Order: sequence, then structure tokens, then C-alpha cells
Amino acid sequence: MQALTEETRQKEMRLVGLGFGYSAHAFLRAARPESAVGTARSAEKAEELLRRGVRSIVYHGEPSPALSEAVRHATHILVSAGPNEHGDPFLRVVERDLAHAPDLKWIGYLSTVGVYGDHGGQLVDERAVCHPIADRGVWRLEAEAAWMALGRRINVHTAVFRLAGIYGPGRNQFVALNEGRAKRIVKPGQVFNRIHVDDIAATLQASIERPASRVYNVADDEPAPPQEVVAYAAGLMGVEPPPEVPFDEADLSPMARSFYGELKRISNARIRQELGVRLTYPTYREGLNRLWESGQWRGY
Repeated sequence: MQALTEETRQKEMRLVGLGFGYSAHAFLRAARPESAVGTARSAEKAEELLRRGVRSIVYHGEPSPALSEAVRHATHILVSAGPNEHGDPFLRVVERDLAHAPDLKWIGYLSTVGVYGDHGGQLVDERAVCHPIADRGVWRLEAEAAWMALGRRINVHTAVFRLAGIYGPGRNQFVALNEGRAKRIVKPGQVFNRIHVDDIAATLQASIERPASRVYNVADDEPAPPQEVVAYAAGLMGVEPPPEVPFDEADLSPMARSFYGELKRISNARIRQELGVRLTYPTYREGLNRLWESGQWRGY
């Protein structure tokens, strides 16, 4: 059989985003599907989706004829809404519709590397034991399992993408520096992985090309101390970086402080070896350089 052209693949893609946030918009720009439907939590958010070419459905956790129709017509589902103490906000509502979606080929669930918890700085791949510290990590892990179980029941490839710290246009250290929010908090030995939103989109596309029910870490090649990333961005801007603040003296929200309680280095070997992904921005330096040089650091 002759390979499908990119144009043909796009025309065949009817995308439904359950939650349609920052990463989903990047995927939309990259994939350019034939049609796109996304949920929003308010009329204002719905209007924003419409301006970006996404047919919007206001969703408050209850069954909706419009959402049911969209899901049953979908070829690809991207789930980016986070769970809470009551579980995933969509799974119970759309499960029956997903089971009756004859053209459905792929489900992607956007999760977080936070499900791994603290690994004392060790390199963590997808086989590592997950022991999340925060409740939100526990909820995520449960939601991952629920979506993958659904995929098995309905015989649809379902992939979980554990994302590192996301940055890109409009969401980066330049914005924080420009708004006076940037901090250089120093905790000796602390590092974090990051991932440019365009590399997330490329990984999702690669998964669609090579569908499998798998868990994938989506992270850059170089976990780095957060204070170094801020200093690098300040250097590109030509501004003085904020002073370093010891972690014990930093004024942080409980959620922000909890991030510093976890130390791990994320392996991205699986997306490279199994999906053929080659990161456009393998470290924060390439990503920040491109954002600054292109002028897109403020947003698209």
C-alpha cells in the first residue's frame, strides 16, 4: 500500500481535545488536523478557542450531546485536563462514546514526571517505580492507569506522556524576568528537566505515526539547576539576574516548595529509540536562544 502523504494524514485527523491548553495548542499548530474540537471551562475560554480555529464546547463535568457527538466522530483524542480528588474529569462522561467511536485510532494522555516522586537524583526511565509525594501526583498516576485500561478495553492505542517542566513562547524565564517574577532559588544539587512545547508536539506526532500503548517520558537531555536557567535568560536579555536566594529562605508557595522536594534526572531514551524523536531543543540553551532570537518569547 502506498504511504499516506502528510496532506492525506491531516485530512483524516479529526482531533478532540479534552482540555485544550498550552501543549494542545502547540500540537494543533504542528498537526493541522482536518477538524479540531476542544473543551473549555468558561464562555470566555470557549471564545478564545474559536478564535484559534477550534470548535469549542463548554464543559462542566456533565454529559453533553455536543461532546458526545465530537468524541464519537474523532480519530484522535488528546487528554490534557488534570484530575482531582474525584478522578479524571472526563473519563466517566465520555467512556461510552469512546467505545462507540468507529474511526478512533489514538488516545494521548498528557501527564507529568511528578508521578515518579523523589529518586534522590537517579536517572529515571519509564520502568522506574512511581511513588508521588503530592496528592496531585497520586491523582495523575491513577488517571494514567484508568486511561490505559480504557484503551485496552476498547482496543485503541493509548499513550501516556509524562512531561517535564514545559516552556515555550509566552511561558519562559524571559517573561518572568520582564514581569519581575523571576527568582534564583538555590538548593545545592537540585536540578530539573524541561521540555520545549514544540518538542512535545513533535513527540505526539511521532506517537501517532508509530502508535503503541506505552508510557513515554518527554524531557530534554540536560537536567539543570533552575538558578542557572534564569541567569542564562538574563544574559540573553542583557539584564542583571535577580540575586540568588537560599532555598531555606525563599518565599515559595506550598506547591512550588514541593517541587524542590523531588530530585530526579529524567531519561528520554524511549522517545528517541522507539519513536525516532530528535529534539529540536535538547537543552534549555537552544530553546532560550531560539525564543530570544525569534522574538517569540512573548508569545506567538
